[in-house]
Amino acid sequence: MSEPRDPHQAWRQKTEEPKGRYCPDCGGALFFDYRGGERKPFCAACGFVRYRNPAVGVAAVVRDGEGRVLLGRRARGEYAGQWCIPCGYVEWDEEVRAAAIRECAEETGLVVELGEVLAVHSNFHNREKQTVGVWFAASAVGGELQPVDSELSELAWFAPGAPPRPLAFPTDELVLDQLAATAGQAS
Repeated sequence: MSEPRDPHQAWRQKTEEPKGRYCPDCGGALFFDYRGGERKPFCAACGFVRYRNPAVGVAAVVRDGEGRVLLGRRARGEYAGQWCIPCGYVEWDEEVRAAAIRECAEETGLVVELGEVLAVHSNFHNREKQTVGVWFAASAVGGELQPVDSELSELAWFAPGAPPRPLAFPTDELVLDQLAATAGQAS
């Protein structure tokens, strides 16, 4: 490969075409752009750049009168049999707090009121489905505790410093450790 005449165009020689990927704006082929050391598909015809952004997840941290945290055992998928704080994704056009309330009701049957944000973490445990999670304090104000949808097979209360194993998500462990530390019962 020869050196480009314009040093600002050097990145163009370090591209390759991503297989089967076309620009959603003009239909041109997407190439990998190595500017800034990152590899993002871009369209040389119109300048479109395809960014991969994490999804937003929410979790409702429901505690009982004894300070125990409600956890659910995942029923299906790659995390089947593992425990987690009830959680899910924010839908398009959905307010983040409304999503946490909805997800909790869908998974646990509980109607909750949300309090403060307990934690915000980046989730890198699944390289292909990265998320940013927001954990809210939640209080049950109605409903009946039972797995409602097919996401969870079992629900139970646990001291934050003594959760069941294995936990599905490493960031739930961080949140539980934080809760246990504030309650003086770090695991």
